[in-house]
Amino acid sequence: MSKTTAAITAVGAYVPEFVLTNKILETMVDTNDEWITSRTGIKERRILKDSDKGTSFLAINAAKDLIDKANLDPTEIDLVILATATPDLPVAATGVYVASEIGATNAFAYDLQAACSGFLYGMSTAAAYIESGKYKKILLIGADKMSSIIDYSDRTTCIIFGDGGGAVLFEPNEEGLGMQDEILRSDGRGREFLKISAGGSILPATAKTIADKQHFVYQDGKTVFKFAVTNMADVSAKIMERNNLKNEDVDWLVPHQANRRIIDATANRMGIKDSKVLMNIQRYGNTTSATLPLLLSDFEKQLKKGDNIIFASFGGGFTWGSAYLKWAYNS
Repeated sequence: MSKTTAAITAVGAYVPEFVLTNKILETMVDTNDEWITSRTGIKERRILKDSDKGTSFLAINAAKDLIDKANLDPTEIDLVILATATPDLPVAATGVYVASEIGATNAFAYDLQAACSGFLYGMSTAAAYIESGKYKKILLIGADKMSSIIDYSDRTTCIIFGDGGGAVLFEPNEEGLGMQDEILRSDGRGREFLKISAGGSILPATAKTIADKQHFVYQDGKTVFKFAVTNMADVSAKIMERNNLKNEDVDWLVPHQANRRIIDATANRMGIKDSKVLMNIQRYGNTTSATLPLLLSDFEKQLKKGDNIIFASFGGGFTWGSAYLKWAYNS
């Protein structure tokens, strides 16, 4: 009897209409297009301008895109997992609201927070549920309205992040396709280098924390870059070694879109050609939990059944990891 694996069977995505270009940022902070492009690879990013819409709006639209493309009955969904670092509300789970709004009335739902590695961790979680045999259709969404926690007078962070959402459907597979292996890691010492200081249980919101801009993302760029380059590349190379994959065996690298130089370093460590590296950082910037599913959506037509795909991510906390998946369908 063949082992049941968890395969991605459909994808969907949504990005807001407003495009924040490097040229526009030049009018907002002391920066320029050449500086941003050379250090990050980013040319523009999408921003959800509507102040009354949050991450749920991005997630709902990404899920609806998947549902429409796959002709899926949402009442058949067993579970909705929302990977996000920017929930609508501090307490009420945003994923629960998303499930209700898309008509997944028979599903249970929750949020998963692992910063930029949230979607990768969610892949592991969804796969485990599928492999348990208890659940047949799991909708995993990665969505973040990063513009809601960015200080647009801070040139070290405002050039990096954008808003967006992506979704995938996991289902059982008996052909040996889908999730094959994973390496997930974390290191709590990293939380001082990429964080929001206020708004949690240690430092609740006060007039002073707001005035001091402690509710925006803070990043020690040099430290984060160093850790990301080393650790994302290490786990990606290790998962290839553990599964006896040579560079020619890997069809695609799907890396977190944080910085072009981090992506290049990971690909170089793996011996992967540029033509096999999926990248859209120039269009969206770092959408945190949404980067990986946005890549799958943008490049879906190039992915073929049986393709060996390596996912890699690194996020605040620190959290990082890599996953090996065999693509399950031709679009």
